[in-house]
Amino acid sequence: MSVRRIARDEALRMFEEIPLPELGWMADSVCRQKHPEPMRTYVIDRNINYTNVCVSGCRFCAFFRPPGHPEGYVLNDEQILAKVEEAVALGATQILMQGGLHPDLRIGYFEHLFARIKERYTVQLHSLSAPEIVHIARVSGLSVRDTLYRLKRAGLDSIPGGGAEILVQRVRQAVSPRKCGVAEWVDVMRTASHLGMRATATMVFGMGESMADRISHLDLIRSLQGETGVFTAFIAWPFQPGNTALGGNAAGAHDYLRTLAISRVYLDNIDNVQASWVTQGERVAQLALRFGANDIGSTMIEENVVAAAGVSHHTSEDALIALIHGAGFDAGQRTTLYETVKVHKCGKERT
Repeated sequence: MSVRRIARDEALRMFEEIPLPELGWMADSVCRQKHPEPMRTYVIDRNINYTNVCVSGCRFCAFFRPPGHPEGYVLNDEQILAKVEEAVALGATQILMQGGLHPDLRIGYFEHLFARIKERYTVQLHSLSAPEIVHIARVSGLSVRDTLYRLKRAGLDSIPGGGAEILVQRVRQAVSPRKCGVAEWVDVMRTASHLGMRATATMVFGMGESMADRISHLDLIRSLQGETGVFTAFIAWPFQPGNTALGGNAAGAHDYLRTLAISRVYLDNIDNVQASWVTQGERVAQLALRFGANDIGSTMIEENVVAAAGVSHHTSEDALIALIHGAGFDAGQRTTLYETVKVHKCGKERT
């Protein structure tokens, strides 16, 4: 049975009118059509933030420090390799490396680092968001295409969807005016597709945008996926206002689950939707597996950006497996490209 495509006005009506349990049923139905197997997945990875120095100064970010700040840092090769070593020892198949837009880190820094990682470890480098790619290209005097080509040659496998926030220029101008615009974000993803790379798509919501803005974001993602097929998965999470210039109140579990469910129904051409235990905690993430998510995300051996906003949830591989089992599914460890590494059957102890 195929998933019926819904229009923008229908999605907006769903946001505004349909009760949460009904939305959950609709999203779960779509998820089961796409993933009829009794398995939900997770990945073991580490998020390495190579620098917190950033010239963007986004109002929603508590992690960054401006150039020259005494708390600014740049990790050296040995520090990063030690973090990768520890992650691999814990079973990681993916390294998610992201950082600030440092004015002095040109493409050579990343080429050298990626090559060293790939020489030593068999891991997938799912690293550098679109704003980072645009910034590296700019400070290196290169085109986005040449930048991505060189980074791929050095070992970059795929691109995380970070930096999308809300893909509506009016909203971006209000919360992150010095970060790459909507057209630039799209250009990075389109170019990555042309080079044979894959990526994820994300949405950070609850920063003052309207429900119509969220639908516009989803519509752009759906259209780009229809053109390129570049996205392996979609991940949405609510803005965390603690210690940020933007401030305000974080969206609650009700808003999160509504947004997740509508995302699953609307993004009919993206196979995977990921839950966010990092911002919502384990129990809401478990519930998300019945609201359209087929993946519970990463063990997140290290996480600094959300933690800087005062939100700190921790988990382990065993805990994620238990959450998936508790939702009634087998737990499958996956790779970045959603290839199954191993399956832990529901109701059976780990060996």
